[in-house]
Amino acid sequence: MSLNKIIVLDFGGQTDQLIVRRVRELGVYAELHPCDITMDSLDLEGLAGIILSGGPQSVNDKESLRADSRIFDLGVPILGICYGLQYINRIFGGEIETPTNGEYGKTPLLVDNKSRLFNNVPQESTIWMNHKDRISKLAEGFKKTAWTLNCPVAGMENEEKNIYAVQFHPEVVHSEYGKIMLANFVLGICKAEQTWKMDDFANQIINEIATKYKGQKMICALSGGVDSSVAATIVSKAIGEDLQCIFVDHGLLRKNEADEVMETYKNLGLNVKKVDASEEFLTKLKGVEDPETKRKIIGNHFVEVFEREAKEFGDAKYLVQGTIYPDVIESGKDKASVIKSHHNVGGLPEDMLFEGLVEPLRDLFKDEVRELGESIGVPHDMVWRQPFPGPGLGIRVIGEITEERLEIVRETDAILREEIKNAGLNEDVWQYFTVWTPIKTVGVKGDARSYDNVIAIRAVETTDAMSVEASNLPFELLQTLSSRMINEVAGVGRVVYDITSKPPGTIEWE
Repeated sequence: MSLNKIIVLDFGGQTDQLIVRRVRELGVYAELHPCDITMDSLDLEGLAGIILSGGPQSVNDKESLRADSRIFDLGVPILGICYGLQYINRIFGGEIETPTNGEYGKTPLLVDNKSRLFNNVPQESTIWMNHKDRISKLAEGFKKTAWTLNCPVAGMENEEKNIYAVQFHPEVVHSEYGKIMLANFVLGICKAEQTWKMDDFANQIINEIATKYKGQKMICALSGGVDSSVAATIVSKAIGEDLQCIFVDHGLLRKNEADEVMETYKNLGLNVKKVDASEEFLTKLKGVEDPETKRKIIGNHFVEVFEREAKEFGDAKYLVQGTIYPDVIESGKDKASVIKSHHNVGGLPEDMLFEGLVEPLRDLFKDEVRELGESIGVPHDMVWRQPFPGPGLGIRVIGEITEERLEIVRETDAILREEIKNAGLNEDVWQYFTVWTPIKTVGVKGDARSYDNVIAIRAVETTDAMSVEASNLPFELLQTLSSRMINEVAGVGRVVYDITSKPPGTIEWE
């Protein structure tokens, strides 16, 4: 039997789907399931191995998450990550303690190179830690394979049982040799076959939608970004004219964006209708400062607009959205903590009139969406278009949204996009934008005192939006940006550059 699948059991960690994604990068199909799913409910055909994810709980809590114990009787290799390590240690009779200090961020790791999991990994490297609890007593039959100065057991294994575990997160880019470790497990230990291709996913999801929703009319929330554009194209290939795409101008778009987006969609062959609801959105947002409230107001009113349009389009019962996995994670999934609500996930009203949501990209990361878009014929320029959040500039104006503040963000953002393109970095920098801050700063303009706002520039590099680093923009470019924004945009008195990584920050400020 061909071994071509890895199952990841979800204990509520923020990077669970990232584990799936890393396995897929190796050319091996992987799927995510709730940690407490029964073995009877799983399709075990082709199963090469199982990975137990991280999670926010303590295994010492009475109500902590558990897996079906029969997974350890399947005879396939198992890898535990973070909570997964602690869970395995506890199940096999070890002990877990909660020390005074946790361990978070980049940490030096020492490994035992005799372990197959650390084949071709230097004895010392940098990994990403994110834990409070740690092993105080190793389970019988297991041996220590890695450690840090603050974590006596950062890796363990039981070769006889084919069980391996690490306290850190090899799936995040901050773990220097994490991809090699995962490859050692998936390809070396599990001997999984590399048969996964994005074309297979495209055909699979198109066929599933065509079969499940045959004859059903749908409305697609089209933002102009790559996610919604790819989602719309997928569904259009599945149900054709039964899909009506709606592009809503909510008054929170970038400079000239509405016209540019509609021009682009003419070439995609999609059935698109533009709805100007800017006055409605800005009226509802007047006086609102809390970011979560803003997101929910925007999400709720989007649905209200789509419901109106659905009635005009044959009383469509389904709403298509370009939700991708980082949106789901940050909005809080089954067992994960909420970071912030996304308008197309946590910001939706519970009583909306649609019978259901269709989210074909829900399990994919941004770069996977781009790869999928290319494979189904979405134009290159659209695939590589700057990511733009559904709430738009509403979350790039800190605090209350006003026309004046929106105009400052539009103009500074336009300058940023122009200069990034002039520098030839528009496909190298993953996402870049400006933020209006409620900070006033003293300056000198025309030999007179000025007192204007601080504008922040955010530019990041990533492949998955789950972990990012600030882009190392050339200093000369930053100087040009500062000079142009202060001189060309009224109300700007100082420009700062945000160098915060994710985690601990997020990409957007709100």
